[in-house]
Amino acid sequence: MTSAPARPGRMKYVLFDVDGTLIDALSNQRRVWGTWAERYGLDADEVYRLALRTRPMETFAQVAPDRDPRECLAVLHELEDEDVRSGSYAAFDGASELLHGLPPGTWALVTSNYEHRVRGRFLRTGLPVPGVIVDAVAVEEGKPSPVPYLRAAARLGAEPGECLVVEDAPSGVQSGLRAGMTVWGVNAAVAVEGVHRHFVNLREAVPHILALASRPHGDAAA
Repeated sequence: MTSAPARPGRMKYVLFDVDGTLIDALSNQRRVWGTWAERYGLDADEVYRLALRTRPMETFAQVAPDRDPRECLAVLHELEDEDVRSGSYAAFDGASELLHGLPPGTWALVTSNYEHRVRGRFLRTGLPVPGVIVDAVAVEEGKPSPVPYLRAAARLGAEPGECLVVEDAPSGVQSGLRAGMTVWGVNAAVAVEGVHRHFVNLREAVPHILALASRPHGDAAA
């Protein structure tokens, strides 16, 4: 069972994760990591399972401890950049309607990826790009640290209690919760532990997010 959201009437900003929440990049991530693993003679499935749970440098340390992690990262970046240029991407159903329906200056992207890749994917899927993107280089501590979401709120001029976080992954959910924000989970058959509301897919969440964001800023109605 999920807990009730904190002070829903005060929420007027929406902070989105990207991969897995707005953009369906799962097959792309699997393909990139599979190619990376092949270059180092490693088992692609094992590497990918680990990569889903850890940041790249942690993955390298476990699967290729004898390799220079900077070289490993450079190869991964090369493969990811090529995938942005040539891979097939799709936005989740409802993503375009949702982002186009939010008032400018009230939403941001918070991603463990890099801004230029996010912009490339959004361009290819027709999604609008907000004024605030907090990416991997914008913070020293990534999710599940609260820092990424707190940084996004600060750049929007928002207080944590005014922010709704939309996430799909446990690390992102924990990041939003630790930041003192309300967190809704999407695109998962089972609710991630801690979320205040759960939606099996993004499409189900769209009208609820838009209804929340369309309230006048002074409206405290739940």
